[in-house]
Amino acid sequence: MSPSIQAQPLDVPSAIIQRRSIKTFKTDPITPELLKQLVELTVAAPSSFNIQAWQIILVQDEAQRAALSVASWNQQQIVQAPVTFVFAADATAGEKDLTPILEQGRATGAWSEGTVNYFKNSIPQFQAGLGDKRREYAIKDAIIAATHLVLAAESLGLSTCFMNGWIEEKVKEVIGITDPDLAIAVVVPVGYAAEPRLNPGRLPFSYNVSVDRIGNPYQG
Repeated sequence: MSPSIQAQPLDVPSAIIQRRSIKTFKTDPITPELLKQLVELTVAAPSSFNIQAWQIILVQDEAQRAALSVASWNQQQIVQAPVTFVFAADATAGEKDLTPILEQGRATGAWSEGTVNYFKNSIPQFQAGLGDKRREYAIKDAIIAATHLVLAAESLGLSTCFMNGWIEEKVKEVIGITDPDLAIAVVVPVGYAAEPRLNPGRLPFSYNVSVDRIGNPYQG
């Protein structure tokens, strides 16, 4: 039986403060309804021109989780957690058929006809102009979506772990990616924590927060 989610979801500030990276998970499953809610909140994330240049692979099968763990230096949280979100980023998404995105923006009223017509040309031009930075921009958007996931999960009584320890080509092989324009952005196991983790603290603002110019420390 899965642990019940908290009756009242945490507000955003509480989820941010409470979130910790969990290394040990219970094997309890996440209900399909809760998983769908997590996916909905994840893809609600903003992205450049609303391109949504991410591909999100939910790794749930036991053998798949074991293989993904091997591709991630045998880290066991992937084996233990009932689902791991793999965030891939498509460097060429902005140069592909944008019709579904543009039509949806028009249909919701978010974008005027003029905006849609402008985007038809400006988005591909902007993306092409990024050159070698296209991959970087796509990964940024995927990471924003992953941040939505971890905060949504925390709010709903689940735990997560941002993972950057994996071998990209091996992860791609496990999840079936052959497209060289798809990059792995981050891997995030999701489940119920099997351990408490204390907040290790953060540096004072003066170390890494500045006002107007770097080196002019923000005092708070």
